Amino acid sequence: MLIKEEYLQLISSQRTDEVVITTMGMAVPWAEISTHPLDFASVGSAMGHAADLALGIALAKPDKKIIILNGDGSMLMCLGTLATITGLSEPPSNFLLFVCDNGTYEVTGNQPVPRNPDFKWTTIAMGTGFQQVHEYDDIETLETDLPSILKKPGPTFVNLLTEQANEPPPDRWGGFQYPYLQESLAASAHKLRKELASSM
Repeated sequence: MLIKEEYLQLISSQRTDEVVITTMGMAVPWAEISTHPLDFASVGSAMGHAADLALGIALAKPDKKIIILNGDGSMLMCLGTLATITGLSEPPSNFLLFVCDNGTYEVTGNQPVPRNPDFKWTTIAMGTGFQQVHEYDDIETLETDLPSILKKPGPTFVNLLTEQANEPPPDRWGGFQYPYLQESLAASAHKLRKELASSM
């Protein structure tokens, strides 16, 4: 099984100018390793909508790779987003979705995500029509494949089989020292929009 902090560090080390959208249990661990101006924490709003937000950005900025670091609980809450992404007449080739699959709603107390034993994210991703679908449970193979994953056109779905952890809720007003959790969601959105406009 993968350790979340290890693969986030790996993704950060190979990231260049991609937008990275984090949510829930991914937000604080990502903030601990990245201060890039194109980081955006999709927290402080309705849980589960990071992939929806990312889809809008991917469609608005087709020349910019959009990376989503999502949780399995959050993804399950908005499962229809996967069909929306691939159901477009031109699905966004710049859309790269990582799902941290640890089987729990981690930040609310590790309650089990409701699913049967045969549930597989890769089956759902392929069934909804993702062009690239991957699954990893060891860091060495992920490290080998990641450069290709970052470069290939998508939309791409990557399931990361992850050990359970105990990440606390990401709180914009909870005193975290990380810049993108010290401002409101609206302020963060305006800042990201400005950064994207300046990169045209």
